[in-house]
Amino acid sequence: MKLVASIDQGTTGTTVLLFDEDEKVVGRGYREIPQSFPAPGQVEHDPEAIWASVLAALREARAQAPGEIAAIGITNQRETTILWERASGHPVAPAIVWQDRRTAGACEELRKQGHEPRIREATGLLLDPYFSGTKITWLLDHHAGLRERAARGEIAFGTVDSYLLWRLSGGEVHVTDVTNASRTLLFDLHRLDWSDELLDLFRVPRALLPAVRPSQGKLAVTRGVPGLPDGVPVMGVAGDQQAALFGQGCVAPGDAKCTYGTGAFLLMNIGERPVISRNRLLGTVAWTIGGKTSYALEGSVFVAGALVQWLRDGLGIIGAARDVEPLAASVPDSGGVIIVPALSGLGAPHWRPEARGLITGLTRGTTRAHLARAALEAIALQVVELVQAMVEDAGRPMRSLRVDGGAAANDLLMQLQADLLGVEIVRPDMVESTALGAGRLAAQGIGIVPRGSDAAHTTVFKPRLPQAEREKVLARWREAVAKA
Repeated sequence: MKLVASIDQGTTGTTVLLFDEDEKVVGRGYREIPQSFPAPGQVEHDPEAIWASVLAALREARAQAPGEIAAIGITNQRETTILWERASGHPVAPAIVWQDRRTAGACEELRKQGHEPRIREATGLLLDPYFSGTKITWLLDHHAGLRERAARGEIAFGTVDSYLLWRLSGGEVHVTDVTNASRTLLFDLHRLDWSDELLDLFRVPRALLPAVRPSQGKLAVTRGVPGLPDGVPVMGVAGDQQAALFGQGCVAPGDAKCTYGTGAFLLMNIGERPVISRNRLLGTVAWTIGGKTSYALEGSVFVAGALVQWLRDGLGIIGAARDVEPLAASVPDSGGVIIVPALSGLGAPHWRPEARGLITGLTRGTTRAHLARAALEAIALQVVELVQAMVEDAGRPMRSLRVDGGAAANDLLMQLQADLLGVEIVRPDMVESTALGAGRLAAQGIGIVPRGSDAAHTTVFKPRLPQAEREKVLARWREAVAKA
C-alpha cells in the first residue's frame, strides 16, 4: 500500500497524517512545540524544536502504518521567520513567529514615509509586523555580524516550509513555494518573483533568499532523515490557509472556505489574476500547479472561538466551550442583544485597532442564554462582513461557503452562519482540511487520484432566515459596530 505523508507544522505543534490512496487517514502523530515570550509583543520558537517535533510525530504515525511512503506534502504556519547557517544548518537565532509584533515601529515608520501604497500594489499585503519582511530586517540588525554574513551568502532565510525542506533534503535544497513567498512582503504578486525594489526597501540581501517553486512538483527528496528512506520526494507544499483552501476543493473561482478557530480565516479563490483589495483584504497566491497560478483574497476575524473562551473564562456563564451550543439553542433568538467582540480591536474590513468591545440591547429579560446566542451570532456576523467585502473586491458572487476548524463543529453556529449569510454552509466530515490539502497536493503530484475520498462526505446547512429578518439583524450589527 502506497502512503502519502502530510506534515502539518503549526504554531503550537506538528501533526503528521499518513493517507492511503483513498485519502483515508491510516496513521497519525502529534507533538507540541514550546513557544517563548521574551518580551511583551514578542513570540519565538526554537527551530530545532520544530524539526524534532516533525521527527517525533512522523515516528508515531509510522508506528501505526508501516507501508511505503511514496510522497510527502508540507503545510505550515505562515510568515514565521528562520535564519540559519548554510554550512552547518544551525539556526543563528530563535524563529520570530507570525504573531510577533516587535517590528510595529518599523512598519509605522515605513508607512509615514509613504511606502504602503506601493507595497500593497506589488505584494497584495498590508504593511504589518505579521509578515516576514520586517522580521528579517530585525534579525539582521540585532545580531552582530549577521548582515555581513548574509551578504556573503553564508546565511539562509526561510519560512517554516523552507526550513523543513532544507532539513528533509539533508541541506541540499533551499527553496520555498509561491504561497509562502507571497507572505513575505518581498514577493511581487504579478511577476511571481522576488522584488529587487522591495529587497532594497527592507534592506534584505538577495543572497539570503530561497528559490521559489510551484506548490506541486518535486521540491526536494529525502536524505538522511531518521525513519525515512532516502529518495522520498516532497511533492506538495502550501501555507496552512492555502492548503485548507485546496483541501476543501475550492479550485474554481468564487469557491471559498472559512476556518473557525481562535479567530477565523476566510479565503476565496479569485482565479488566474491577482486582485488588490479596495477593502483592505489581503491578496495572496492560492497555489501554482501545472504551470497555472491561482490567486486568493483573504480576510481574518481576530476573535471567533476566543469569544466563546471569554464567555467561559471572563464571564463564567459556561463551564466548557461545548456548553455554548445547548445554552444558545435554549432561546429562539438573542432577544435583540448584539455583541461586538472587538476584544483586541477590529480586523478586516474595518482595521480599527482602537475599537473596543461592547454589548447592546440589554433588557431586564436578558439571560445568559441570550448572551451565548449573541456571541455565536457575532462570530457569524463578522464573517458576513468579510464575505461582503470579498464579493465586492472579486466582482463575483459566493455560491456556498465551505467550513473547517474546531468551532465549525458547532451546528448552531453553522446554521446561524447560513441564515445570516444567505448561502449554504458545507462542512466536510474530514475537518483536518489543512493536512488534507498538503497530502492531496503530494498525492496528485505522483498521479494518485482517490477512488472514494472521506473528504467527499459533508453536512450542508441551508439558510432558513427570511431576507427581511436577515437585513434587520445586519442593520443592528452595523449600528453597534459604529459605536465600538
